[in-house]
Amino acid sequence: MFGRKKKERFNLEEKNPELHKQVIRSLRMVFDPEIPVNVYDLGLIYNLDIDEDNKIYVRITLTAPNCPEAERIPGSIQKAVEETEGFDGQVDIELVFDPPWTRENMSTAALLALGLI
Repeated sequence: MFGRKKKERFNLEEKNPELHKQVIRSLRMVFDPEIPVNVYDLGLIYNLDIDEDNKIYVRITLTAPNCPEAERIPGSIQKAVEETEGFDGQVDIELVFDPPWTRENMSTAALLALGLI
């Protein structure tokens, strides 16, 4: 690992808008089993980046650090991105809790689905 330069990352939406749309579509197929809303609209996806080797980096959070689905959700997100139509690279998932997830992360569609607005 010595001497290896860290790969430069680029915002996926800016670098490849079509792939970004496809990844979002895939993420909207992953649901939190405790909340009937997909992980994207729930606001669990913080960043989507890509490097020059076509590796996608997904920075995610959970609704709470002690979430009972903490073992399952990151793997489901990784699998969904890996299986995205038009994508044939690697996926790196980074689970973070800073900043903490709040209800403000949710999309309007998610708030409506849960009857919060």
